[in-house]
Amino acid sequence: MYQPRRFVILGAAGRDFHNFNVVFRDDPATEVVAFTAAQIPGIAGRTYPAPLAGLRYPHGIPILDEADLEAVVAKYEADTVVFAYSDVRHDEVMHHASRALAAGADFVLLGPDRTMLQAAVPVIAVSAVRTGAGKSQVSRWLGRRLRAAGQRVAVIRHPMPYGDLERQRVQRFAVPADLEAADCTVEEREEYEPHIAAGNVVYAGVDYAAIAEQAAREADVIVWDGGNNDFPFLRPNLHLCVVDALRPGHATAYHPGEAVLRMADVVIVNKVDAVSPAQLEAVESEVRAANPGATVVRAASPVRLDDPTAVAGRRVVVVEDGPTITHGGMPHGAGFAAATEANPAAVLDPRAFATPAIRAVYDRYPHIGPVLPAMGYSARQLGELRTTLDAAPADIVVSGTPIDLASLVRLRLPVIRARYEFAEAGEPTLASVVDGFLGRLSAT
Repeated sequence: MYQPRRFVILGAAGRDFHNFNVVFRDDPATEVVAFTAAQIPGIAGRTYPAPLAGLRYPHGIPILDEADLEAVVAKYEADTVVFAYSDVRHDEVMHHASRALAAGADFVLLGPDRTMLQAAVPVIAVSAVRTGAGKSQVSRWLGRRLRAAGQRVAVIRHPMPYGDLERQRVQRFAVPADLEAADCTVEEREEYEPHIAAGNVVYAGVDYAAIAEQAAREADVIVWDGGNNDFPFLRPNLHLCVVDALRPGHATAYHPGEAVLRMADVVIVNKVDAVSPAQLEAVESEVRAANPGATVVRAASPVRLDDPTAVAGRRVVVVEDGPTITHGGMPHGAGFAAATEANPAAVLDPRAFATPAIRAVYDRYPHIGPVLPAMGYSARQLGELRTTLDAAPADIVVSGTPIDLASLVRLRLPVIRARYEFAEAGEPTLASVVDGFLGRLSAT
């Protein structure tokens, strides 16, 4: 009797589920025996539920710890390991490949043609070569630009399903109350809340065929707001890739960021206001070498504090966007830059008063500077964040996370927000690129 090939999918609660839904769910020649989980704490030990997995998986699919990959391959007699998450150094991807090969399995990557869905309306996709490059601020700007041109816009966000997967099959966020109703984590709020504040309707979830179908009913144009440095789940009509000028050497060093850079129609070199001419030239040389046919746009990411006078001469503790500081590899972000520019008496290193769970984050990511990543994947983690901040011998919290931290967590200290948005910084402009795209749409 013919036996289907048995697959293990390595993931982080996002690309892994999408690849399964699109490629494996209805394929009788394959059987996905397990997912594994990495990057995001607390997502292993769950089950991909049967209603999402389909009729071929009446008991669902186990989600196990990636650390146990060899044992998982052996237990389930897997033939193939599929790598399906993002923002990973190229050498690390090959370490995973070596583990799979040593366990006796094949190792594969699924590409855009097999995994992209065709939407019913045009798609502008925003991707990046690294986490924290500035995708979301570009996506917010796009939403405003498109609406000003008379377009109905829906933003579809790369998945962040860290809760009840069946309940999160299709999610729509239009007002702040929708975030409360969905019991969103801090990391989800960091992505959805600024879009809502900017007037964008946001879709996310698990089943992106259903998500794209629903979003297209209320939109003339879909904006894909990518996660990490992954390539889009929807086939773009215009593909933008954001490169961080603060990270020379990164453009072609990470998976799948290099692939995204090579695929893009337009490359946005962001944060040019924060680097020297020599550093900017080094980054743009990387871009030109990898994708000489792309249009290159320069952008700035100016940061401002809501009240700089409240920070001057005070002891400050800085909270930053979590993924940018952890697996994004940045020692600090916009909050630290804004706080130091405001001439504080001191920027305190949170390690000195962090709870054991928060200290474990610093141990795992030793590159982190004197800032506190906004960890909040669970109520327990959010409590650890609050306890750490309340223990700080500081006068002020400067928050560089995109969410309204003070409204989410009741803190002992006042919170001053650092905000940052996309700004044009040269010719050609992103505005001219988008207006040209809209002109071509209207002509067809």
